[in-house]
Amino acid sequence: MTKTSDISKRTLTLKRTFNAPISLVWEAWTQPQHIAQWWGPKGMETRVIEHNFEVGGQWKYAMTMPDGKEFIAEGVYSEIVALEKIISSADFKPMTEGVEIQALFQEDGDKTHFTFNCVHATEEYCKQQEQMGFYNGWGSVFERLAAHLNDPED
Repeated sequence: MTKTSDISKRTLTLKRTFNAPISLVWEAWTQPQHIAQWWGPKGMETRVIEHNFEVGGQWKYAMTMPDGKEFIAEGVYSEIVALEKIISSADFKPMTEGVEIQALFQEDGDKTHFTFNCVHATEEYCKQQEQMGFYNGWGSVFERLAAHLNDPED
């Protein structure tokens, strides 16, 4: 698979504003005890298998569907700027593989503007992922994150 040069045609983006300070949103993305509470679409349970939060570090999460089937999400961190951005490779086997995910954070008082980009190898793969339900799936994930940020003790 050769990469298309125009990254905008290979990227799916979701934007949210969380009613939580950037420090809490960052913690929710970087601490395993938080990640296990919100990562994955609604109805799934997440178990953090590995979480080496540093550039070159690996992460690996097992997600269990309501029917008991499990699948693995994993990647390697390529860039981390505290309270600003997290960039990682990502494989969500068997549905999505070989993508880059970018979590971008911007402080706005006690709120946090959040941008999530998923960069695909080709424009065709990007379109396929969009049709498979990218916006509904990740939208559900970020709904769970918003709920967790409002009650992080759950």
